[in-house]
Amino acid sequence: MSKVVLITGASSGIGKSIGEYLTQKGMTVSGTSRNPQNYPDSKFPIIALDVANNDSILSCIQTVLDAEGRIDVVINNAGAGITGPIEEIPEAEIKRNFETNFFGPINVIKAVLPQMRKQNSGLIINITSIAGYMGLPYRGIYTASKGALELITETFRMEIKDFNIQMTNIAPGDFATNIAAGRFHAPIKENSPYKEKYGSVLKAIDEDVNKGNNPIDMAKTVYKVIKTKKPKIHYKVGAFMQKFSIVLKRILPDKVYEKLLLNHYKL
Repeated sequence: MSKVVLITGASSGIGKSIGEYLTQKGMTVSGTSRNPQNYPDSKFPIIALDVANNDSILSCIQTVLDAEGRIDVVINNAGAGITGPIEEIPEAEIKRNFETNFFGPINVIKAVLPQMRKQNSGLIINITSIAGYMGLPYRGIYTASKGALELITETFRMEIKDFNIQMTNIAPGDFATNIAAGRFHAPIKENSPYKEKYGSVLKAIDEDVNKGNNPIDMAKTVYKVIKTKKPKIHYKVGAFMQKFSIVLKRILPDKVYEKLLLNHYKL
């Protein structure tokens, strides 16, 4: 039987690549977007979904169930970037980012778990970020929201283990996508004490994305995880040094690791 897969945030970037690859592999894929009418040429159906709206989540889940009768895999890919000195990011933008990157995936999971329990099967994949393993300068809100999703997955796994439902994280590094276009940037203020260094780091972040890996690497990893009987808790996908940075954080003294980050960002 073809796997029925729901991917949030699948109109572009990593989500789109995953959806197209899984479709090529014979899976029945539905993606989501807040504005599905903007993607009439998608290679798989796009359903309306705003992960910050619980009614929208429930409606999306029901649409897939009405069409397919089951949901085998949910990929929580919808997410948003955010940059800026924490002191200068408006509280409303901080909350909005957590609504998308943290509370949204939790509510999607809560909405689909009853169906997966009924099926006595299911797989939930949360797309997090290698950045979620460390506090990065001028990316603190993003790293916190993605790090929180990493940890909540560990908890969920233990709570749902009796229902034959699997859950895992896949943490990408930098990939060549349009994420920068949708990212909230705290403005570089002329009178800000952070002006010079924030501007420099913001430029470096965008350059890293532009030089990032092909999103197909993420798609292939997702496919392998779906085909794995017992997925691991955490997966990392990206350049060697990005993945190795997590290892260094585990083994180096905190201040030594902090110094490495400061040197990397020329701070």
